[in-house]
Amino acid sequence: MRTMTSKAAQTAKVQAGPGASGSPATGPAGRRGRKKSMGVQNVAGWLFSTPFLVLFLVFMAFPILATLVMSFTDFGLRNVTHPLDANFIGFENYVNLFSDDKFLKSLFNTAYFVVVGVPLTIFLGLVVAVLLNNGIDRARTFFRVGFYAPVVTTIVAVAVVWRFVLDPSDGLIAGLFSEVGLTSPDFLGSETLAMPSMIAMAVWRNLGTVMVLFIAGLQAIPTEVREAARLDGAGVWQEFKGITVPLLRPTLLYATVITTIGYLNVFEEPFVMTQGGPSDSTLTVSLNMYREGFNFFHMGYASAMAYVLFVVIMGITVLQLRLLKDNTK
Repeated sequence: MRTMTSKAAQTAKVQAGPGASGSPATGPAGRRGRKKSMGVQNVAGWLFSTPFLVLFLVFMAFPILATLVMSFTDFGLRNVTHPLDANFIGFENYVNLFSDDKFLKSLFNTAYFVVVGVPLTIFLGLVVAVLLNNGIDRARTFFRVGFYAPVVTTIVAVAVVWRFVLDPSDGLIAGLFSEVGLTSPDFLGSETLAMPSMIAMAVWRNLGTVMVLFIAGLQAIPTEVREAARLDGAGVWQEFKGITVPLLRPTLLYATVITTIGYLNVFEEPFVMTQGGPSDSTLTVSLNMYREGFNFFHMGYASAMAYVLFVVIMGITVLQLRLLKDNTK
């Protein structure tokens, strides 16, 4: 009789389910304990993230919003000490931008820099990555460090090296020209050659970043896939075209997006090497924005220029994601 009673009690407890009040782990007391524990964890998480949030709000979010408001005003040097005295002028700064020949010139130069520089950087980065991953066995680490060294080198050191290389009288290229009895062109003083020289410098400086990304992507490709292709009689080019490139498309998407964003914001190369010259042939949007804001103190106008560049970057990034994302699925 007692055995039957205990079995009935166990059956009733099982049928009561996990929400029964008799279970201390799943009853009201247990739920209150879990909620309290989660509340403590949430508070601890917010406390640990507070320093970052404060820094982000003060040095990122607030300046971004302030710049947006400033772009609709005539904020200038006189308003630095009295910012609330700036006059609201609506979209006048944005309208004036597209009738400003200097801004249009800088926009064209930036587009030229991106259209030529990004494909060159991606292509050369992929070629170097493939060679270092498969083709070169000896001193592989040395070559990787050598190609990546310009990425971590300051722009001042880079500028010194490239000025020496491109100097029309005593530079390295001038010496090569003189060996064959020719006169070296003035690369940085020519309106035709100044921008290609800037692009060459940027590609050389950023090649290492793209190379590292592609090496990581290449090493993530399963060796079984390559071996199967070789067993099927695929050659080097067929393997590269049919296996390597398709499997590298996610890496290609990421490398293209970050390289494009960086080149749209190009500032250091023309600022250090040419100051936008000669005759504004290397003037970019970022350099033009810097001049308007910090040389001429047209802060409102420079802010409008910054947001036009922001919209351009967002539009191109979304376009790249849509065009390349379908191929990465």
